[in-house]
Amino acid sequence: MNNIKDSILVIEDENYILKVLDTLLSADGYRVICAQSASAAKSIITSHMPDLILLDLGLPDMDGIQLLKDLRKWSKVPVIVVSARQMEKDKVAALDEGADDYISKPFSAPELLARIRAVMRRNSINNGSSEKYQVGDFLIDFDRHVVSVKGVPIKLTQVEYRIVELIARQPGKVLTYSYIINNIWGPYADAENNRILRVNMSNIRKKIESDSMAPKYILTEIGVGYRMAEQ
Repeated sequence: MNNIKDSILVIEDENYILKVLDTLLSADGYRVICAQSASAAKSIITSHMPDLILLDLGLPDMDGIQLLKDLRKWSKVPVIVVSARQMEKDKVAALDEGADDYISKPFSAPELLARIRAVMRRNSINNGSSEKYQVGDFLIDFDRHVVSVKGVPIKLTQVEYRIVELIARQPGKVLTYSYIINNIWGPYADAENNRILRVNMSNIRKKIESDSMAPKYILTEIGVGYRMAEQ
């Protein structure tokens, strides 16, 4: 159970699911705030400043993707989308608009709680001052721009390093292909053609992974993007 009593805003229009989430989260020690529409959620976000948001996409007065897009214009509060939509395009759209994670309905209670803890942990790390990232034998020193495995520096091209740093800055979070392409090659790059990214990722994995076909550090979310393994 949480000692700090983080607050979670649940934006969900179905009464049954709302009650289930309220009960589950309250039992795990969170302070739960509920909203059943986008308009109510906007008011609550500004007045209560929740620590995390669980967002359903099928709201009665606004699509959840649009609400997320509006929210990201002024707030970095962590958002986990909890939706019955299971198409890759919906997941990609949510992540591209700033969602920190996406979980499909129906979901298991342990998985949802684990996802919440992971996002809370990532947000805490990102707000800290650490300039190094390490998972297993893999280490990135952001200050020195050095990547090493088992203490041995790895020679990466400038572009390869930028890709690795971008993903490592948000460990555990899925970064979509288009997000990475736009951040590395700029907004005028062809985000629909991810071949250049896949080629660079293949080269990166050959350099940092003991088995590039079974990576341990940079993981693939098929059809969506990449995420760095969590510490």
